[in-house]
Amino acid sequence: MKLFTQLYVELDQTNKTNEKVEAMRFYFERAEKADAAWAFYFLSGRKPRQIVPSKFLREWAIEMSGIPEWLYLESRDTVDDGSETTALLLPNNAGMDETPLHVLVEEELLPLRGSDEVTQKAAVTKAWSEMNYSQRLVYNKLISGAFRVGVSQQLVVRALSQLSEVPVDIITHRAMGDWEPTPEFFDSLLKPDLGEDETPIARPFPFHLAHQIDGGPNELGDISDWQAEWKWDGIRAQVIKRKGEVFMWSRGEDLITDRFPEIADAARELTDGTVLDGEVLPWIDGRVLPFTELQRRIGRKNLSAKILSEVPVILQVYDLLEYEGSDIRQLDFRTRREMLEGLIDSLPQQLRSVFKITESVEAADWDDLATRREKSRDLGVEGFMLKRRESPYRTGRHRGDWWKWKIDPLTVDAVLIYAQKGSGKRSNLFTDYTFAVWRDGELVPFAKAYSGLTDAEIRVVDKFVRANTIETFGPVRSVKPQLVFEIAFEAIQKSTRHKSGVAVRFPRILRFREDKTIEQADSIETIHEMLDSFQNAKP
Repeated sequence: MKLFTQLYVELDQTNKTNEKVEAMRFYFERAEKADAAWAFYFLSGRKPRQIVPSKFLREWAIEMSGIPEWLYLESRDTVDDGSETTALLLPNNAGMDETPLHVLVEEELLPLRGSDEVTQKAAVTKAWSEMNYSQRLVYNKLISGAFRVGVSQQLVVRALSQLSEVPVDIITHRAMGDWEPTPEFFDSLLKPDLGEDETPIARPFPFHLAHQIDGGPNELGDISDWQAEWKWDGIRAQVIKRKGEVFMWSRGEDLITDRFPEIADAARELTDGTVLDGEVLPWIDGRVLPFTELQRRIGRKNLSAKILSEVPVILQVYDLLEYEGSDIRQLDFRTRREMLEGLIDSLPQQLRSVFKITESVEAADWDDLATRREKSRDLGVEGFMLKRRESPYRTGRHRGDWWKWKIDPLTVDAVLIYAQKGSGKRSNLFTDYTFAVWRDGELVPFAKAYSGLTDAEIRVVDKFVRANTIETFGPVRSVKPQLVFEIAFEAIQKSTRHKSGVAVRFPRILRFREDKTIEQADSIETIHEMLDSFQNAKP
């Protein structure tokens, strides 16, 4: 715990990437393997479920610090971090707990889940009394499930690669999927070579990610060097068939096999040693359904026959990563595509209705492709993916090989009506907003957004909110309707849960329209016209 806390402090105190990587490399070089495994687990963004309810932690901290509840709550609102607030308010302790990280987690923290309140309180308050401020802060974040420290898994992998001289791509692959933070697992990350028997059959490959292209594709060169595919709005997934077993992984490394049984059942008919990369889409009668329909399936514990029939899914397949047990990611995209077409064509019709190979969109030149792109919304897609035909399947996001050429977002002008403070560095500023549009002479809440403004614009809006608050509802303030903003979003869907009757996807602030009055904001009728065009979309 002592070494891990020191690492946390070092990472928290620097914004320099190289310093963060060096701090982690130095930690992993010194730490026991059992501790290093848990450190990798936490630093790479994984965390156990909350062990002790936040309500209990707050009550015990108030009791142990001897301050009134209102003062604790005011302090937390200012700090905007319950873990840090508690660590600051508890009595000072100059000592440091020497308990190894793996012992703390495995023998002290995890056993508390499900224990009675008396047992939890005794263990937590004892730990607090034996730790200094920094250790308490880390401890509180671990026990509350809120640990994060501003490093990505990619940076952690870089540190391990520098330590072991194992390439970054290999360690990244080994860290994919489900694994337990054990000394044996940590050893497997750093081995120069892993035997076939040491590689879990369920392990997916790291996903190749694309960059958004700015200003159009003309600078990419000859269009014949590129394949254009429609960009679908679904769930990115890998489907794996190895040794008779099937696994489906999302891009977020969630195992989703049981969420999509029709795809999993079809995958059982694939040849062993096959890994497909594609997009899970809600699909019925030859047309893609809105993403919100897919969310109906994601959010359910049990998939009824009714929901399976209402929202059937397919896998829109666009790459082949493993073929007959061989990793083919280093082959060029052109070759992988030919192999994928051969594989899909060899499947019986029943399977080809589940595994649909994504269409290669042909165009004479970039201008011709731009014309086709204008029809994206009519087809229910987001634009194009552009893939260099000679590119391998890379790990993560690399510039130059895969590009997203998305259509411009939908936009409306809306009025700010509610605001609340943000989190982290923006915890003292009003940065989270609710916007409204007109309906029969009244402003109706339409969307929430918190991104898109510059720091200077945020300060202007913050000052306005403080000076023009009408009412306060907990952390939310209603404000005088005066400021107009252009709100951008990717898609729109009918919703019975929203007062406006619609829900939008990825809303964000495009511009602060200081040139417009609230009377010039858009109406709900305008938004319903957008909705009608979406409902009439056909692939």
